[in-house]
Amino acid sequence: MRKISTIITGLFLVLVARSQEANKNRSLFNVDYQKLVSRADLVYDRPASRSEAGQPVGNGRMGSLVWTTPSQVSMQVNRVDVFASNSASNNFFERNTDYCGGTGFVDLDFGEPVFEGKDFRQQLSCYNAVSTISGKAVQAKVLAWNEADVMAVAIKDNRATTRPLTVNLRMLRMPVSLRGNHAAISTIETRGERILLKQVFKEDDYYCSSAVVIGVTGAKATAEKTNAMAVRLNIAGGTTDAHVFIASAASFDSTVDVVSAALRKLEAAQQKGYDGIEASNRMWWSHFWQQSFVHLNSADGVADEIEKNYTYFLYVMGSSSRGDFPTKFNGMLWTTGGDARQWGGAFWGANQSCYYEALYPTNHLELMNPMFQMYTNAYPSFERAALQQWGSKGIFIPETVGFDGVPALPDDIAAEMRDLYLIRKPWEQRSKRFMDYAFAKQPFLSRWNWKHIGKWKDGLWEYTERGDGPYGPVNHIFSRGAKIAYQYWQKYEYTKDLNWLREKAYPMLKGMAEFYRNFPNVKKEKDGRYHIRHVNDNESIWGGHNTVEEISSMMGIFPVVIKASELLNTDAAMRPVWKEFMTHLSPLTTTKDYPDMASQPEAWVGSLPPTSPIRGNGKRLPDGNTMPVWFFDLCNPGGNPAMLRIAHNTFNGYFRNTSFKETFPHVLSKIPAAAAVLGRADAVRALIPNQLKGAVRNPVLENRMDLSEGFYTTNIQRIGRASDALHLALCQSAPPAPGGDPVIRVFPAWPNNWDAQFSLLCRGNFLASASVRKGRVEFVELISNAGETCRVQNPWPGSKVMVYKNGRQLQQLKADILVMDTKVQDRILLVPSSTDPAKLVRKVL
Repeated sequence: MRKISTIITGLFLVLVARSQEANKNRSLFNVDYQKLVSRADLVYDRPASRSEAGQPVGNGRMGSLVWTTPSQVSMQVNRVDVFASNSASNNFFERNTDYCGGTGFVDLDFGEPVFEGKDFRQQLSCYNAVSTISGKAVQAKVLAWNEADVMAVAIKDNRATTRPLTVNLRMLRMPVSLRGNHAAISTIETRGERILLKQVFKEDDYYCSSAVVIGVTGAKATAEKTNAMAVRLNIAGGTTDAHVFIASAASFDSTVDVVSAALRKLEAAQQKGYDGIEASNRMWWSHFWQQSFVHLNSADGVADEIEKNYTYFLYVMGSSSRGDFPTKFNGMLWTTGGDARQWGGAFWGANQSCYYEALYPTNHLELMNPMFQMYTNAYPSFERAALQQWGSKGIFIPETVGFDGVPALPDDIAAEMRDLYLIRKPWEQRSKRFMDYAFAKQPFLSRWNWKHIGKWKDGLWEYTERGDGPYGPVNHIFSRGAKIAYQYWQKYEYTKDLNWLREKAYPMLKGMAEFYRNFPNVKKEKDGRYHIRHVNDNESIWGGHNTVEEISSMMGIFPVVIKASELLNTDAAMRPVWKEFMTHLSPLTTTKDYPDMASQPEAWVGSLPPTSPIRGNGKRLPDGNTMPVWFFDLCNPGGNPAMLRIAHNTFNGYFRNTSFKETFPHVLSKIPAAAAVLGRADAVRALIPNQLKGAVRNPVLENRMDLSEGFYTTNIQRIGRASDALHLALCQSAPPAPGGDPVIRVFPAWPNNWDAQFSLLCRGNFLASASVRKGRVEFVELISNAGETCRVQNPWPGSKVMVYKNGRQLQQLKADILVMDTKVQDRILLVPSSTDPAKLVRKVL
């Protein structure tokens, strides 16, 4: 009897242990991810108004918008790793003429109008990443395989007539295109029942190639050349089911056979079959969506629309930012008019930041890898550029940069460039040798940005200068490198990965600190402070003195390089050197530095005098598109009270002559994010939805994208900026100052009439979940992924908080900042005292 009792007791203890473990891992949220994500679907009841309004389908490396004409489903297959030229090119001296990304046009032609009228419907499922197009007795489902660079189309054709289906593959340009010694050569070919298009780009020692290969299963297909620029597959009429596979490959190595590489991908896809690819994608995207979520609701539907745009932002980034290079701001993977696009092939730091500053809280740090990879790979070129162009140490990352970094200069050109750009030699004394060398360089690259527009005259190209010596919108900007380095630091803060800090982040932080410290135009002046002269304030001010961008950058970089050095136990001898620099750095310029503005509430301004007479309004507010003081954790809650006071005054300055409701922030504007950092829920309520609405001159297309950057620049920059602001309004996890201990604050700038539930990543590698209804926070739940000390601002100010750890009641706390030690995978639950957690389980949709 005792033996049976012992067994029963043992079983009971096992059940209790299992129950406790289940309780430990149980979230208070029960999320129907498919229903939630599907709220963001694109549903068209008429064909897209233009190709740029098509529906985006991609696997992060390869993709296309999908649009229709009455008889066709159309695509332009693009890749993130195809660049017609590199940053050393001498053949794209006209602005907007360098090109990238495109690999070929693909059309599925049904031979008669089928995609029109009441039978038409096109729906993009964001949850499964499939665009389904339905017409008169026909249907096409388009997806991009997550495992390989293949797009697949499942066709159902139930027409009574037996019209043939044609798959057309077309070049983006003439077979041979020459520009100086730059050559773009395209060739088409048939191989059995397959068609292919290859591109080769050559200039000096530069080489890049791409290939697109198309095959069909489920139907008999014959391949033929249509003309010198197109090839097609003919699928016999009467075929009810066919699967079309479009594979691509690219390489910068001339020894790589990109056609064979694409063929291998095609064969793998055909072997797996459309159904197998679709099943693989379902699993991949299901896992993707479960990493985080945001659900919003308001009586007027405004919050719901913000949520849909936010979810769509994640979908687009998941579809376009998983390759060897970041998705480009001007067109992403979604250009439809060939591979030309306004602003060309360079990466603009401010524009790229619209996509990549919003990603950390999404818990999709993998989507940032392409950005980090590009900058890390180019690190040696940034070291060389710091020395050659500026006579400094460390690294110089230009505001606008090629995918391959910054090219080397001849020694004599570099020496004269330093003298000219550091304002040691009058611009009027520049040499013919220097100007001849500069003539053919790309004017959008930072170091040549004093070059402006031009025209052809008598068969010769003549360009004009901007008229202010070596200055241009992006030439004398150094803050971009600091912001990128700070993002490396933030990745450490979000992951607590010391290997990342040691191998990737610290070199960037040290490189930027040493650049500033050794920059020839940074000097300790009579007031005992370090000043920086002859620099930009983003694109807004040229030739400034102590510009807000550069002072903010130094105020952010030096504390974290010191902190990183301590964490890694390295460069101990440099710490007092960096501390001395930081201690004696000039303060941010404010209205108090201008006698005629001294009576105004103290606010930050762009620069001290002197500044450029052409672009030099030093009294202006900080550039709303970059907001440097807010970026570097300089005016966070709990920080320096004087900084916070000035931050609020500065923010108010943007609205002297307008209200929040009447303000529609620019596509790049960080003013909504600044509002959230400062806890300004009244501003958040208006500015985030207004930013999503876009400007009248750049209307939002059916696919929520816009063409704000010009021709063929389909983008979601404004959605990225709004997503960044949304995160900050929902959950902040910033320290009170750079390098400090992060504090999690839930709903710090949230409108009272918006309900919300979220699960987002915080610094310290905590996954935070919380719910607010009718203006009251219901609970906060935290999963500790790194075992760090957790600091949370009391969600119920002045009230007692009951703390549960792993399903067990732990302690009751009453403080402004709740501090809790954790171990890896601990689950912490915070609820108002006397609240029963069992009654807080929430079903999200």
